[in-house]
Amino acid sequence: MDDSVFSFSSVDDCRIITLPRNSHENGSLSVIGNDGSFPFTVKRVYYLYDIPGDAERGGHAHRDNRSLIIAVSGCFDVTLDDGHQKRTFTLNRPYNALYVPAGLWREIRNFSSGSVCLVLTSESYSEDDYVRDYAHFIDLTREKTAR
Repeated sequence: MDDSVFSFSSVDDCRIITLPRNSHENGSLSVIGNDGSFPFTVKRVYYLYDIPGDAERGGHAHRDNRSLIIAVSGCFDVTLDDGHQKRTFTLNRPYNALYVPAGLWREIRNFSSGSVCLVLTSESYSEDDYVRDYAHFIDLTREKTAR
C-alpha cells in the first residue's frame, strides 16, 4: 500500500465515549448501534478473551481503520502512540468506549483476570490496512505533524 496516504492522528484526538446505560435492579444494559451517535459506521466487531495477565495485544497501527475499544469485563490499559507522544487509557467500565482514530500505534496490556476486550471498527478486515513494524510506523509519522 502507498505509504503517502498513511493517516496521521494525534493522541489528543482520542477520547472516551460514554455509552447509553440502562440500569435496573436486575442488571444493566448498554446498546451500540449504527444510529449516528458514534464517529463511524461499524463494519466489524471482534473480541479478545482468555488473555494471560502478562500478555500484550495490539502492537500495530491502522492506515484508515478507526476503532472503539471497550472493556466489557475486567480491565486493561490501552497505550496509544502518534509517533511524537504517547497516552495510556485504563478501560474498566463496560459503558465506556475508547475512540481510536486511524494512524495511531496501539498496545493493550495489564489484563485483569477474566477480561474481555470488545473492538468495533470502521472497516472490514484488510491486512493492507495494518502497519505492524514500529520502526516503519515511526518513519511514516516522522514528517507528519498533528492537526
